[in-house]
Amino acid sequence: MISVCDAKIASKGPNVGLSFYAFFANKNDTPILLMEAATWWIRTHNLDHFEKAVKIKALVENER
Repeated sequence: MISVCDAKIASKGPNVGLSFYAFFANKNDTPILLMEAATWWIRTHNLDHFEKAVKIKALVENER
């Protein structure tokens, strides 16, 4: 997740937003993992559909 956030920030700047779909090349390949990401995003952190990549990166880093 951190590398995806870093790539988005590098290409589009610090205000770039993304959704949990950004972490999946094909949203249908790993439905269980997609649901885990959605649960983390929505239930655990109560995030909106689009959030700033820097915010997501900080959340992931703080959970390590």
